[in-house]
Amino acid sequence: MRANRTILTAVALGGLLLTGACGGSSDDTSDGAPGGRGFTPPKLSAPKSLGWTEGEVNLIAWAGYAEDGSNDPKVDWVTPFEKQTGCQVSTKVAGTSDEMVNLMKTGQYDAVSASGDASLRLIASGDAAPVNTGLVPNYRDVFPGLKMQPWNSVKKVAYGIPHGRGANLLMYRTDKVSPAPDSWKAVFDDASRHKGRVTAYDSPIYLADAALYLMKTRPDLGIKDPYALDQKQFDASVALLKKQNGNVGEYWSDYLKEISAFKSGDSVIGTSWQVIVNTAQAEKAPVKAVLPKEGATGWSDTWMVSAKAKHPNCAYKWLDWIVSPKVNAQVAEYFGEAPANAKACAETAAKNHCTVFHADDAAYWKQVHFWTTPIPQCLDGRTDVKCVPYAKWVQAWTEIKG
Repeated sequence: MRANRTILTAVALGGLLLTGACGGSSDDTSDGAPGGRGFTPPKLSAPKSLGWTEGEVNLIAWAGYAEDGSNDPKVDWVTPFEKQTGCQVSTKVAGTSDEMVNLMKTGQYDAVSASGDASLRLIASGDAAPVNTGLVPNYRDVFPGLKMQPWNSVKKVAYGIPHGRGANLLMYRTDKVSPAPDSWKAVFDDASRHKGRVTAYDSPIYLADAALYLMKTRPDLGIKDPYALDQKQFDASVALLKKQNGNVGEYWSDYLKEISAFKSGDSVIGTSWQVIVNTAQAEKAPVKAVLPKEGATGWSDTWMVSAKAKHPNCAYKWLDWIVSPKVNAQVAEYFGEAPANAKACAETAAKNHCTVFHADDAAYWKQVHFWTTPIPQCLDGRTDVKCVPYAKWVQAWTEIKG
């Protein structure tokens, strides 16, 4: 997922009744991840039931996801959890998906708020265990469009609990960009119109944005999924980004820096998130954003349990807590995203939060291609070719930026 998303500042599962059973509850009836046809995860089991809580839980999280009042005394959903469950929370804030993956491999953490460009890696490597959603009561109220998706399930088995989601939008300065753009063409084929003032997201996963644009504008390439690119499709996407590079003034990963750049006019058009748009507008920057006609990439985070979790009972308690209506609403507002729990919409302080972030807009999310880890087994179902894996995306991104 996000290369840096700093916002606002079986297996021995140890000591409990955690044996047997595959993950998933009776409402998990979809076909699950297309990627499930491409690889078989290690044979790990999800629990049938939970045992005594262990008194602590160690989390890896994006900034803003496990607030305990230390950053803002008014923002604290960790302390109530600790009081209710007796599970003391220790949180390691990670700045990148790669960092999360590496931390999970140490076996020192119980759960992680993995984004789509990390989750499949954790599943394939056996670092994330299947999750029995029946042991997470609040899962039943999660929006159906977030359940059993390519980034959080494989072969009808759930590997996590959805946290929230958002789309990567096209933001522009209304006083500098005219007419108002409605296509990613503005930052690709027409980027020279704003040479030096185009901004792009600083992550290898941004290759998918180029692939999505080519999927709509170069049908001869045959792209069906922006995360499933054969060599020819990949090369075309890389070429487009290398061409764009000459017009990019800044690659951003810190949302505060992007807001500053748009306020000053150093950037006038580029990829953004809804929370950045809202904040920039609140600070009187003349900006608007649009979901382009080609659709967009996006992100959906999933709380996953480590296959080596030393405190799995507390981890399951956390999964249920963080997706509970009131807490999920608090996180969604603080971070700036659409909540996962449908009932959270009635709990937000800003009553239009779910409208602004399209929480219950199925048509909107159908246009969003959520970040998913590219793997050699093509996620679009093709078996006659190999697709370019994420490691090659990382290598290409270095070359693109020069």
